[in-house]
Amino acid sequence: MAIIVDKVQKRKDIALTCKALFVQKGIKNLTISRIAKEAGVGKGTLYDYFQNKEDIVFEIVNILLSEHDALKEIKIAKATSTKEKIKIFFEFFYNDEVELRELYKEFVSITLSEPNSEMSEFHAKCYQTYADWFKKVLQEGVAKGEIIEQAIALSNGLFALGKGMFLSSCATNCTDTLQHEIESYIDTLFDLIEVKNG
Repeated sequence: MAIIVDKVQKRKDIALTCKALFVQKGIKNLTISRIAKEAGVGKGTLYDYFQNKEDIVFEIVNILLSEHDALKEIKIAKATSTKEKIKIFFEFFYNDEVELRELYKEFVSITLSEPNSEMSEFHAKCYQTYADWFKKVLQEGVAKGEIIEQAIALSNGLFALGKGMFLSSCATNCTDTLQHEIESYIDTLFDLIEVKNG
C-alpha cells in the first residue's frame, strides 16, 4: 500500500527543519545542497516542494508570522487600554523573537531585490491585515471613550511607521534604542489623541 504524503505539511516540516540554518548562515551563504542535507532530504525532493531557497524563507516567515499573530491576539485581548494594545503590536520589532525578526529581514531583502507576485501579494495582505487590526483596536478605544474619533484615521499609517522605524534601525545598525523610540512615539501620539477628562 502506497504511503500518502500530506504535501502541505511536508513543505512546512522541511522549511521549519531549516529555520535555524537560515538564521545562523543567512540565505546568501547557503546552497541548495546544504539546505537539503539539513532537511534530511535529497535535492530533488527539496525542488518538489520549493522553487528555490528564497521560497523556503518565504514559507518559514509565513508559518512563524501566523504563530506570532495568534499569540499577539491573545496578549491584545488581555490588555486593558488602547495604548497598551498598540504597544503590543510593535513588540515584534524589539522583543526576544530574534529568529523571526532575522528571517523577516531576509524576506524583506529578497522581496526588495528579487520581487515576485506571490511575495508582493503577501506583503500587501500583511499590510492590510495589520492596518485593519490597528483600526479595530482604535475603534474600540473610541467606543470606550479613551481616544478621539479622529485617531481611527491613523490606522493605516501606524503599521507602516513601526515597520519603517524597524527597517531604518536595521539599516543603520541602531536596534538597541528601537524600543525606546517606538514607545516614546506612541506615548506622544496618545498625548494627542487621548480623551482629556475634566
